[in-house]
Amino acid sequence: MQIMKKCILTLGLLLLGSATLCAQSMQLTLDQALEIALSDNPTVQIAEQEIERYDYVKQQTWGNLLPQISATGQYVLSVVKSEMRGGLSFGADNTFTFSGDVSLPLFAPQIYRTLKLNKTQLAAAVESARATRIDLVAAVRIAFYNILLAEQSLEVLYESEATVQQTVNETQLKFENGLASEYDLLTAQVQLSNLQPTILQTKQAVEVAKLSLKMYLSLPEQVEIEVVGELNQMRDIVFAGGDLTTDISENSSLRQLDLQAELLQRQLRVANASRMPTLAAFGQVSFSGNDMEAISLFGGGTPSKYKFFWTNPISVGVALSVPIFSGFTKSAQAKSIKNQIGQLEMQRSYVQQQIDVQVRNAISSVMTAREKMFAQENTMQQAEKAYGISETRYNAGAGTMLELNMSRLNLTQARLNFSQAIFDYLSAKAEYDKIIGREN
Repeated sequence: MQIMKKCILTLGLLLLGSATLCAQSMQLTLDQALEIALSDNPTVQIAEQEIERYDYVKQQTWGNLLPQISATGQYVLSVVKSEMRGGLSFGADNTFTFSGDVSLPLFAPQIYRTLKLNKTQLAAAVESARATRIDLVAAVRIAFYNILLAEQSLEVLYESEATVQQTVNETQLKFENGLASEYDLLTAQVQLSNLQPTILQTKQAVEVAKLSLKMYLSLPEQVEIEVVGELNQMRDIVFAGGDLTTDISENSSLRQLDLQAELLQRQLRVANASRMPTLAAFGQVSFSGNDMEAISLFGGGTPSKYKFFWTNPISVGVALSVPIFSGFTKSAQAKSIKNQIGQLEMQRSYVQQQIDVQVRNAISSVMTAREKMFAQENTMQQAEKAYGISETRYNAGAGTMLELNMSRLNLTQARLNFSQAIFDYLSAKAEYDKIIGREN
């Protein structure tokens, strides 16, 4: 019985610990979210592995310049040997052969140029990883800002709901004492009911935004996250980030196209190098033994058995290989690469024009969002002042419930518009940083 109680208690503790783990929450600043994403996101890890792969490719090419050593062993059993007339046979019953070969390239232009090609491939993989990080940083920033927007909007709606609820309670009391009309009470109740769908929709928006951020951070869905920060703080940080520029020299798309063009030039040099002669040194050593049987010519034709006869020849030399004709395959390969180079030049010119337009549109979006944000901030201050006046007039009996409801609605909308304007500015700035190739 005691054992059963202990088992039940242990199981209960395990379940409690599991529930606590699933319900645990983690707080995240924007910098922490970026750090987690850049270390745990699968796209970044794949890009890093691609860099590592090209490093191995370079090592593989470099290995072709090192000595190539091989060893072989062979055993031969003669089942039927060659015989001459009179029963004279040649060859051995058992033969053992061991040999070793070594070769060393002395002049291999194709390998030399392939090494330079591998270096450019590695640089292209590094730039591709950089592009992945830039895209991820922009996505995480926007997802983080989206959570702050949804939570700040939800807070504004909750404040508005509390204010409207207080107005409903006060109007109810006045209506019961004959100081307010039924119309005023119904108007306040309708306004309170109208807030509920918006609040539910905003709650859902918060959950969706958090799921999006969890995806970029590779966090399990059951882990609750709480973002730290406010849109106003983020706005001030972005304002201090420096002036806007049209310099696109760090744009990752253009840099990848430049590296791709360099890769094609390297491939063309490798293809041309295949027409050049190669020179290699080689050496060979062998060790063989056999039990040769022969007829002794001085012993009256009596067969004489030699147990084992061993030889160990050693040879060295150089080999020159000169390509002469390969069915026009090398020239066709070179023409194909030149064709790709021409296509890439046209593609880069067109992409540069597109990015020039994109960066100018991004700057325009940032400036427009900034001006809109300032205008919405001024509008919100005016709406706060107007609501204060209407509330004072209503409490003094000089204003109507319609005036109070309208001013409260305008204030709520102005606060939501201000939050949206900050989000639009931050998102436009993140998109601008992505286009010009800024990682941080």
